[in-house]
Amino acid sequence: MSSDPGAFLPLSPPVFHILLSLADRERHGYAIIKEIERRTAESIVLSTGTLYAAIKRLLADELIESAEGRADPELDDTRRRYYQLTALGKLVVRADTDRLAELVSMSRDKQLSPWFSGGSVG
Repeated sequence: MSSDPGAFLPLSPPVFHILLSLADRERHGYAIIKEIERRTAESIVLSTGTLYAAIKRLLADELIESAEGRADPELDDTRRRYYQLTALGKLVVRADTDRLAELVSMSRDKQLSPWFSGGSVG
């Protein structure tokens, strides 16, 4: 396993969104799927198969880990497994965010995006 965040880049869109969904708090699988759907206005909908295959790889790469603490067991299903970012996972999602921001900047420089350049494409 590499400790260099750049070794994991570029992240696939599903993996990027999974890591991003864990950036602010721990979540279980279904909550990860729902957070991604909410944040992307349902333009990205992960199947459970895609989610759990990615989670398996992210655990093996030590970008995420099982969370020790849980929500109140009285209010939550005790079978749910919660995940959180590791320190390396945080570095990786930040590095990919920086990479994507640089791509947006390059697009602005070429005036390819009307949303960022203030003009129209055409």
